[in-house]
Amino acid sequence: MFYCLVARGFEEIETVATVDILRRAGIDVRTVGISKLNSDVIAGAHNMSLVTDLRQKDIRTANIDGIILPGGMPGTVNLEKSKTVGDLIRYCAENNKYICAICAAPQILGHMGLLRGKRATCFPGFEGELIGAEYMEAAAVKDGNIITGRGPGCTVDFALLIVETLKGADVAEKLRDSMQCP
Repeated sequence: MFYCLVARGFEEIETVATVDILRRAGIDVRTVGISKLNSDVIAGAHNMSLVTDLRQKDIRTANIDGIILPGGMPGTVNLEKSKTVGDLIRYCAENNKYICAICAAPQILGHMGLLRGKRATCFPGFEGELIGAEYMEAAAVKDGNIITGRGPGCTVDFALLIVETLKGADVAEKLRDSMQCP
C-alpha cells in the first residue's frame, strides 16, 4: 500500500491525478490528511478541499510499500514541519520502501540528505534545495527507491513512472494509451 500525504496547501493536480492513475493500475493508495487537528478534510493550494481516506493517526507501516509527497505551497512546508511525515520518510528510507515526491516536495528529501548522489527533478527554482542531487530537467526521474516529478503539468508522467516501477512498462503504456496521453 502507498500513502499519499496531504497537508494544507497541497497541489491538487499532483494529488488527485497521481492517486487516480495509481488506482487505475490496481495499486492500493490511500490519501492521508496531515493536520494538527487530525482532520480528514484538507484544503488545497487553490481552495479545493479533499476528504482524505485516512487521518495521520491511522498510518501503519506494517504493510506500506511507499509514500507520495505532493508539492504545492504551503503544502510542502506543512509536510516538512510534520514529525509524522519525517518519521515516515525515514522509515521508508531505512527499509528501502518507495519515496515519491513531486514539484516542491523533493526539497524535503534534499533537506533530509536522502538525495545525495542521486538523480532527481523538482519544480524550477527549487533545484538548490535538492542537496547533493544531480538535478535532471525531466518530467519524472527514478533513482533507486526515489521517484521525483517536476510539477503539476508533469503529474501524468510522474504517476506513470510509479506504475511502470511497480507493475512494468507494459501496464504503464496501456494505461497511458487508455487515458489518451501522448
